[in-house]
Amino acid sequence: MGEATGVLVIGGGPAGLAAALAARKKGFDVTVADGAKPPIDKACGEGLMPGTVTALRELGVAIGPGDGQAFRGIRFLDAGTSAEASFSGVSGVGVRRTVLHQKMVERAEGCGITLLWNTPVAGLCGDGAILGGTVVKSRWIIGADGIHSRVRRWMGLDGNVRQEMRFAQRRHYGVKAWTDCMEIHWGQKAQAYVTPLSNEETCVALISRDPRMRLEDAWREFPKLAGRLCHAEPHSAERGAVTVTRRLGQVYRGNIALTGDASGSVDAITGEGLCLSFRQAMALADALGNGELESYQRAHRRLARRPHTTGRLLLLLDRYPPLRKRALRGLAEDPELFARLLAAHLGEASPRFLAATSLRLGWQFLTARIERVKDECVSKPPGSGLLFPGSGARDAVGAERSASACCAATTGR
Repeated sequence: MGEATGVLVIGGGPAGLAAALAARKKGFDVTVADGAKPPIDKACGEGLMPGTVTALRELGVAIGPGDGQAFRGIRFLDAGTSAEASFSGVSGVGVRRTVLHQKMVERAEGCGITLLWNTPVAGLCGDGAILGGTVVKSRWIIGADGIHSRVRRWMGLDGNVRQEMRFAQRRHYGVKAWTDCMEIHWGQKAQAYVTPLSNEETCVALISRDPRMRLEDAWREFPKLAGRLCHAEPHSAERGAVTVTRRLGQVYRGNIALTGDASGSVDAITGEGLCLSFRQAMALADALGNGELESYQRAHRRLARRPHTTGRLLLLLDRYPPLRKRALRGLAEDPELFARLLAAHLGEASPRFLAATSLRLGWQFLTARIERVKDECVSKPPGSGLLFPGSGARDAVGAERSASACCAATTGR
């Protein structure tokens, strides 16, 4: 085959289709190749945050009322503590991944994008890629083939990359939604994410650091949630996946660029993976339109900064339960602070607003620690070694310092 396309996208998941749609809007002839066929599924929480819904709309993909269930905000639950915050503008939407993928496929077809399903890519060559034994030439190549990207490996960008991996399980249940929020249930070893998909179906996803943990193993950590689901009929088989925190130093080489999880990823705890992929796709299309990729490298780094900072902070809460319990109690007692943090997470705040919020959160941690030290002074007899805390106390202090550093990083200071 000769010169076949202006842009060849390797990977036809949401990130690849977003890159194709954005490039097509710039006037490029676009071809997408994937070894699977639609609709492509993935084990995830299936909650689209407001920024994701907005980005989809900009790409021409409309999520209608019949496609899923709107949710108004986020609710954290840990033992007896519950803290929640509502979105300030657009609602989030719970949508099955297969429904989302099919909507994006239909949009791509309507835009005249060439979709080559059941077409695995065997490798790259000088001026294109090898698809099913045939060389397809392309001016630009986009690798959007996920966390375990072969394109990234072929480009030689896999080396010396730090990453943190966790493990996810997902299942759908035929149960009437009991919440108008996306719920995150915190346990000692895992989080359970509950997303309403319709009046009669709910998605439950479990994420932990244990690759052997399954949903049935985790119910003892979430007895209240287990009680809601014990008589519910499963609407799908349990499906597993991995979620990886990874940052790359370089996301392009020559005429080849990476996007989505292939270009680095944030932990699913942020809920921002899809939104980040869609914004990367738009930035990449702008760079292609200008005929260079260095501006995409800069935009990619800027777009990833906030989700990675939020991910670090949330993973600290996962790693240090005492810190998490104090933080959630503080958010429950100060709903306005939680709303501020949610706005910051969604990128809806100015640097000054973020700085004020960070100071307020830091004060929450400081006052909580002062109260704890006072309690220890009252409960411990003189000479008990209070002034020389053990390793557990040092770990807690270190965690609080890390949390403060994450808050400061969010302000860009």
